Amino acid sequence: MTDAADGGRSGVSSTGSMYAASDELQMPATLRWYLAHERPILGALMVTLFLIGWEGLERGWWADALRPLLGASAERLQLKPIFISSPTLIAAAAFRMFFVTGEIWRDLAWSGVGYVLGLGLAIAVGIPLGLAAGWYRRFSYAVEPFLSALNATPQVAFLPLIVVWVGTGLGERVLIIFLLAVLPLAINAHAAVRTTDPRLVKVASSLGAGDWRLFRTIILPSSLPFLLAGLRLAIGRGMIGVVVGEIYGSAAGIGAMINQAGARFQTDKVFVGVLTIVAAGVVLVEIVQRIERRVDVWRAPA
Repeated sequence: MTDAADGGRSGVSSTGSMYAASDELQMPATLRWYLAHERPILGALMVTLFLIGWEGLERGWWADALRPLLGASAERLQLKPIFISSPTLIAAAAFRMFFVTGEIWRDLAWSGVGYVLGLGLAIAVGIPLGLAAGWYRRFSYAVEPFLSALNATPQVAFLPLIVVWVGTGLGERVLIIFLLAVLPLAINAHAAVRTTDPRLVKVASSLGAGDWRLFRTIILPSSLPFLLAGLRLAIGRGMIGVVVGEIYGSAAGIGAMINQAGARFQTDKVFVGVLTIVAAGVVLVEIVQRIERRVDVWRAPA
């Protein structure tokens, strides 16, 4: 009876798929193209509307349009560039800083070195630490209090101590990036091992597989999605560490440039620095997400 019911459900599912495919073929080609690209189209549309609205605040478009209704109070809708800048002014400043004066490349290189070292150190420490804590029960008991305490502590509060310990150079930035990025990696790695199907481990152990073979063939493949999710979080937290570490006492870097431009009311340069960090973070996260989609086929279907 179960087989008959399953067959009935399969038949209904197949029929539904056929109807859906038929309906899709009957759609106009333009609508099919839109549905296939709906996500980037809607995203680009919202970004464009946001930029137009922002540009209008600086140029006074909305103040002029609403002046007949609001009178003199409409002037509040026209903001000065010293407070908010505008997309066109920011684009002009970015072109100048990247391709005319080239002043931003030195700051990018300075920030990039610290970021790569800090994130690399966090990966080298956080992932093995989390995997070991997840695999060895007693080691987990010893490590969990420290992970919980650090996770509940704002690591930025350690900055004054870090400056006292290592100064305001490269070591300070690497250390603050490491502290911010290591926790999501360690916590996700720990959770990844804990969520591994114990039946697979028991079967492999009964067949004589040792710890290293278990780790290589079962633990690591099932943990990869969790590790990549932790890496995405670590990328964002590391970007925070770059800015915070350089604002606090560095003479160069994107964070220092943002701090100095803000002190001079150069809001276009501030936005160039912020958007540069945003763009770098988005690119890195997108790379990790693509890797996630590639390795997601390893996971068993729910």
